[in-house]
Amino acid sequence: MKSPKITFILLIAICSCTFIIVNAQSITDLDGTVYQTIKIGNQTWMQQNLNVSQFRNGDRIPEVKTDEEWEKAGLERKPAWCYYESNSDHGKLYGKLYNWYAVNDKRGLAPKGWHIPSDAEWKTLATFLGGNDLAGKKLKEKGTAHWKSPNKDATNESGFTGLPGGLNYSFGSFVSLGNVGYWWTSDENGEETANLYSLSYEDNILTDLFLNKGVGISVRCIKD
Repeated sequence: MKSPKITFILLIAICSCTFIIVNAQSITDLDGTVYQTIKIGNQTWMQQNLNVSQFRNGDRIPEVKTDEEWEKAGLERKPAWCYYESNSDHGKLYGKLYNWYAVNDKRGLAPKGWHIPSDAEWKTLATFLGGNDLAGKKLKEKGTAHWKSPNKDATNESGFTGLPGGLNYSFGSFVSLGNVGYWWTSDENGEETANLYSLSYEDNILTDLFLNKGVGISVRCIKD
């Protein structure tokens, strides 16, 4: 028979594994960028935002550096990417910002064996972490090294290490770096809009919303 002390220790060990953060394999994209991966529940996610400049078949994804060209890509429904404020230094931490036409391109934005998460897969992640109202703090990187203060209650218990990469509006205007992180889903919300999720420095919520498909935001990949 186990002693009360041993039983108590076992209970602590079981409780501490609630969020099951497991370091898994790394993955390398066609540009040679290496991404660490994490397992959250039954899902395996990249731990960094996507930063690739090629589709899976090797075709280049057009880089856009001006507001006019960015707006044109969206209006013509063509894939495009940019760095925040066209500054490659931002890409080292936050990755690239992609419009949804790059996300949805049949040539494949994600590396082989990976894909852009669906709205349902984001909902599964949120449910595993206690629901949208609690998931935000468990997905955000701790502290204010990259997040604006107060980065409310961020713990990064999940290991997801969400960062505030901001966005580029469909008409070409950068906002929210340091304040909000946005990530596309693979699901469209209508002819002109698609679903995404966001994290903010102001609260603990993983927010689901939709934006114009021409907006440039971050991408995280999930394993097939």
